[in-house]
Amino acid sequence: DESGVKVTATGLDKSGWLGAELKVQIENNTESNLTFQVRNVSVNGYMVEAVFSSDVAAGKKSNDGITFTSSDLEACGIETIADVEFSFHIFATEGWDAYLDTGLIQVKTSAAEGYNYSFDDSGDELYNGNGIRIISKGFSDENSIFGPSLVVFIENTSEQSVTVQVRDVSVNGYMVDTIFSPEVSSGKRSVDGITVMSSVMEEN
Repeated sequence: DESGVKVTATGLDKSGWLGAELKVQIENNTESNLTFQVRNVSVNGYMVEAVFSSDVAAGKKSNDGITFTSSDLEACGIETIADVEFSFHIFATEGWDAYLDTGLIQVKTSAAEGYNYSFDDSGDELYNGNGIRIISKGFSDENSIFGPSLVVFIENTSEQSVTVQVRDVSVNGYMVDTIFSPEVSSGKRSVDGITVMSSVMEEN
């Protein structure tokens, strides 16, 4: 509730088409048409992608939902949502001028009290330094529509948020381009895949 905008969490819908939805009511009490999005999203301490972009005209309200995809939650081994953290990025619908970036917001569900937070860090350790730990979970063809992936668990115990990327990647001696650029906030974890495009595999 700040600068003429108010967002209220109204419930958690576990039956959404793409995944669980945190239902929100948005009030735009300003004189500008605004678009609401989220950044730095985590569920139970794991960074996840969220589907959410809500346009709210000046002086109007909107009921919407922040969706956490089932595939992301499954990759992190999350069956019960205990807490969600994110920040709102709010900007002018026309022209995209920034209006407001909130601090980190935490929403706890009824499952939060007594919830046992556990993180599966089993696998082969690839790197451990500067507060960053990276564990290989093996190869998978299931987590990406683009091609095979080396699935990694990333833990960030440093005091700053980081983006993790890879360089000089080769497969069977052939240099290849990959898809991989997870952002991991301080104190959070991520499960992501270093993906090689199927077309690149076929070319080589």
